[in-house]
Amino acid sequence: MDAIAGLLDGPRARGAFLLRSSMDPPWALRVQDEAPLTLMAVVRGSACVLAAGPTGGPGSRAPLRLAAGDVAILLGPDPYVVADDPGTAPQAVIHPDQRCTTPDGVEFEAMRELGVRFWGNAPDGETVLLTGTYGLEGEVSGRLLRALPPVVVLRDGEWDCPLIPLLADEVVKDAPGQEAVLDRLLDVLLIAVLRAWFARPDADPPGWYAAAADPVVGPALRLLHHEPARPWTVAALADESGVSRAALARRFHALVGEPPMAFLTGWRLALAADLLLEPGATVGSVAHEVGYGSAFALSTAFKRVRGVSPSVWRTRGTVDQAAAGSG
Repeated sequence: MDAIAGLLDGPRARGAFLLRSSMDPPWALRVQDEAPLTLMAVVRGSACVLAAGPTGGPGSRAPLRLAAGDVAILLGPDPYVVADDPGTAPQAVIHPDQRCTTPDGVEFEAMRELGVRFWGNAPDGETVLLTGTYGLEGEVSGRLLRALPPVVVLRDGEWDCPLIPLLADEVVKDAPGQEAVLDRLLDVLLIAVLRAWFARPDADPPGWYAAAADPVVGPALRLLHHEPARPWTVAALADESGVSRAALARRFHALVGEPPMAFLTGWRLALAADLLLEPGATVGSVAHEVGYGSAFALSTAFKRVRGVSPSVWRTRGTVDQAAAGSG
């Protein structure tokens, strides 16, 4: 599993909120659902996205204008406003669990359901948006999300992707297995956006992401990502990758920014942090899965890097998950 796959392996789109919205102006929504990641695609018309100020109005960041075919990734949990125009005052507030109220807290009725996963103020509105929000952020996914700016935008003419119209058609269907279909389509769209973004000349991907394409370091990274439990040494990794130990160590450090074994430790502990939150997981079972010989060995490494024991980490994470699930 690499970090792109890891982004979707824990929270992925299972249980994500996916909606098609249809709007006629004037419209404006303040979104404060605290989602770690939101994917927004404009199917028709246009929209403005701007940071929300403390009183619900615009923040200091300049409005981001999105046109048909554009896709944006918004990193939470800070609130934002999406509207037909920056000057339109928010008419509705989206809270966690997708509860919708007026700005003064009254349950909002003007925006209504228009069909399966279809919502808005007009059934055939001037603007149609697709919005997918991902839930809890894991440690593996965080390695990638921390490399992204608060807002990522791909314009319609900057990439070639047929997924937006396909997802727009599928989101309003109510067929057997439809939730699974939509989950996978949303995941694929997110992966496609991230790949296209990091391929831009002005992007600043983390070293390990860019190094994946290197003929020397790429094979080694894939081995570490997919087989973290193996008792790796630099010599063994170099042998499996078909290069000399010195060449691998030198190039790995130059491209990734740290030695291979330091990277492996960070990767193992990120995996462990997520696995510890799985139902039924024990420190011993997680230690075995990520390459530590015993629960004690994992606990020692985990506390040294994370500052708390695996047991404390799991307890805190379980409490946080329960709080998030209760809204």
